[in-house]
Amino acid sequence: MHCPYVKIAGIGSYLPDRVVLNQELAETLDTSDEWIVSHTGISKRHIASPDQACSDLAHQASSKALESAGLQAEELGLIIVATSSGDYYNFPSTACLLQHKLGARNAAAFDLGAACSGFVYSLEMARSWVLSQQKPALIVGCELLSRIVDWQDRETCVLFGDGAGAAVLVPSEENGIPFSYLAADGENFNLLKIDSGCRISRSGPERQLGYLQMLGKPVFNFAVRSLENVINIILQKNSLTIDDITYIVPHQANLRILELVAKRMEIPSQKFYNNINEVANTSAASIPLVLDELQRERKIHPGDLIITVTFGAGLTYGGNLLRWQI
Repeated sequence: MHCPYVKIAGIGSYLPDRVVLNQELAETLDTSDEWIVSHTGISKRHIASPDQACSDLAHQASSKALESAGLQAEELGLIIVATSSGDYYNFPSTACLLQHKLGARNAAAFDLGAACSGFVYSLEMARSWVLSQQKPALIVGCELLSRIVDWQDRETCVLFGDGAGAAVLVPSEENGIPFSYLAADGENFNLLKIDSGCRISRSGPERQLGYLQMLGKPVFNFAVRSLENVINIILQKNSLTIDDITYIVPHQANLRILELVAKRMEIPSQKFYNNINEVANTSAASIPLVLDELQRERKIHPGDLIITVTFGAGLTYGGNLLRWQI
């Protein structure tokens, strides 16, 4: 039987054991707990141990998502890993390493590079594939950003943490992902980047993997505009009002961004669910980490409408409308 829709059937997440408080960063940086909290809303972040790689975090989250969905890894037809901090530089993909660790021998696997927008992009890519192939898919947002930030740069290193979140998508009679909107602004690629790669000759001084670089104020302004735009598009295209939405699950970049968007759109702040205080910015992992937290704490229920909304390097941005079915 051909199912006409796709839904999220399982969700899972993983955070490394080590927790780094703002006070610890203040011991080596010209900053303070008060400054970090007041400017970002972040109090702590999880940092992977030296023997952990991105695929290890992804494996932990994926195993929980499969258990939540009641599926075995052999049943998967596709694995997508959204990451900017994979195990290897470009290839092999972290998705292929995860396929091996899970024993998902029947799954195709690839990485998706949309930075912090990676999970939102992956959700729509996987939805289309599941609808076409009528097989389950696993999508994972996973980051070890602690490996690509400069721990001497207080403008960036205080913002980020490590973590992974995963979701299992299956064919369904219920429309669990009614709408997605994906977009990009390549003109402003230079605002957020890791300045390395094959555009530089092998002898170039930046040929090795560099540090994350960000122009904070322009990125902040882009984030506010793009989040507001995406939320409006999702509501208008689906003939919804904000009262129809249980939660908006935004990319957890900076609490001040979310507060400003809520104020500009006159949306009650409690509609914007956030856990940035506890986990910081985990890039592609941030939205599935929130979704799993909402599910575990029973704050969402079957039938609830959820908007995911994100922005990231590229520049990329977008969102999904979810009808929760777990």
